[in-house]
Amino acid sequence: MCLNTYTESVVANLQAELKQSRPFKNLAEEAYLSLQRTAAMLEHQLETALKPSGVTATQYNVLRILRGAGDQGLCRHEIGERLIRNVSDVTRLLDRLEDSHLITRARGGEDRRYVTTRITAAGLRLLTHLDSQIDAIHRTQFEHMDAERLRALVDLLALVRNVR
Repeated sequence: MCLNTYTESVVANLQAELKQSRPFKNLAEEAYLSLQRTAAMLEHQLETALKPSGVTATQYNVLRILRGAGDQGLCRHEIGERLIRNVSDVTRLLDRLEDSHLITRARGGEDRRYVTTRITAAGLRLLTHLDSQIDAIHRTQFEHMDAERLRALVDLLALVRNVR
């Protein structure tokens, strides 16, 4: 199948998924709706996989961030900056993870206002348990794309995000 035929087929599918009979207003609207629809589909698959473990995608993201930080941990502000999605109340998000014994928080020595958050052994075990399952989901989500197309997708999405 040539690229134009493939592209036309994908557009028709998006219009059908959205039950939209009229053409998109412009290419920017089509791109935005396609991106939103795709993100929603991918996120739903992740949330469905995470549900049995009792964590949301955002909580999972925090645990991954803290695993990457190692023993040093991070403060609330640093965690918030690294999240994939902006969260209005990082403190409440961390409260829920602490209540589940997946993270700990400790006040700093000299500056008592500085609170360091670290992942617990239970949090690490949960991530280890989820790692292969999440990797399999990502492989399935993108198995129909070769490395060249995946790289192009990553680069194009970075270009979209870098518009200020």
